[in-house]
Amino acid sequence: MQKILIEGGHPLNGKIRVSGAKNSAVALLPASILADSEVTIEGLPNISDVHTLSDLLEEIGGTTSRNGNDITINPENMVAMPLPNGKVKKLRASYYFMGAMLGKFKKAVIGLPGGCYLGPRPIDQHIKGFEALGATVTNEQGAIYLRAEELRGARIYLDVVSVGATINIMLAAVRAKGKTVIENAAKEPEIIDVATLLSNMGAKIKGVGTDVIRIEGVPSLKGCTHTIIPDRIEAGTYVIAAAAQGEEVVIDNVIPQHIESLIAKLREMGVTIEESDEQLLIKPGKKLHSVDIKTLVYPGFPTDLQQPFTSLLTKAKDTGVITDTIYSARLKHIDELRRMNAEIKVEGGSVIVSGPVKLEGAKVKASDLRAGASLIVAGLMANGITEITGIDHIDRGYEQITEKLSALGASIWREEMTEEEIIQLQNS
Repeated sequence: MQKILIEGGHPLNGKIRVSGAKNSAVALLPASILADSEVTIEGLPNISDVHTLSDLLEEIGGTTSRNGNDITINPENMVAMPLPNGKVKKLRASYYFMGAMLGKFKKAVIGLPGGCYLGPRPIDQHIKGFEALGATVTNEQGAIYLRAEELRGARIYLDVVSVGATINIMLAAVRAKGKTVIENAAKEPEIIDVATLLSNMGAKIKGVGTDVIRIEGVPSLKGCTHTIIPDRIEAGTYVIAAAAQGEEVVIDNVIPQHIESLIAKLREMGVTIEESDEQLLIKPGKKLHSVDIKTLVYPGFPTDLQQPFTSLLTKAKDTGVITDTIYSARLKHIDELRRMNAEIKVEGGSVIVSGPVKLEGAKVKASDLRAGASLIVAGLMANGITEITGIDHIDRGYEQITEKLSALGASIWREEMTEEEIIQLQNS
């Protein structure tokens, strides 16, 4: 096991390239199950979640081959192999195997999903959709069993806007008989990315990017080649890091409109951001002013950027308030930032950040993926050395984050943990 160390205070300059979207990749890979011939996905991030999903595809009989950041999946020999535990437990997005395998094989057995704990994240809307399409869904010994003689299109209204449920129902519906209408659908760019792959495979989908998606089922889907979109959360994380500790930083391979809500808030704080087609130029102001943010479904402020943004607010003048309406329990980074001298308190469902304060290096632990990103941003600003454990969470979603930040001038590196440190981490 490794830890990340950061010597703070070094200015960031230069260009950083954003990888393919993690939140697309974890749905695109299961979606390949639906094809009857080879699917190639270009530009995948080299992260542990992608490796885990590739392994799961092979567990059910698929073959995968990688060429750099591209992967080719041959689904011809895939079967409805039960996946009750094991690697399924490592990430939340393993639930996409439910929709894909139900669509292809009309049955699936999938363990309850794992991933970062961010409070209750029920999959009731996914199940509601599968049942509307004609599946019987039961929970047996900690695994979800899905069975259907056939799937038939249906009109499905999502009680809450859910990216996972929207994608999962879409995966099952593209090979159902007849027309499916998903109402109150999520609009995230990753949903459009998955729909683009499915359309390239021969699916008939309309309305993606709006709150009503219409799908005309088809009997079969063919293989294709698809290029993944850039990761808007990785891009946003590096934009925040540049605002926190940069002098002049270019973020390359980014779609600016995907993070418009973040850009607007940073400009409100006093950060200069220049946009071009696939790049952002970040020039932090001499003095940052606090702002209030409320996370919302897309195109609102992303919940995945709330934690890194909290670190940035410690550098800003006056008081900022952060309210996460998506995951109210996404606050485990707060105690770690307090260890680093941050003045933060939690009142009700809101986080109140007072600044500016000078953060101090400390030994901290990443409790989840974006909490890890928050601690890296804090470490870049802090006096002295920050030592971050629990970095397996970070590696689930950020490709070569230490190498990318080092190339900008950050003093950041990895070290092997001692046996004593590993025991302390496991017991904490």
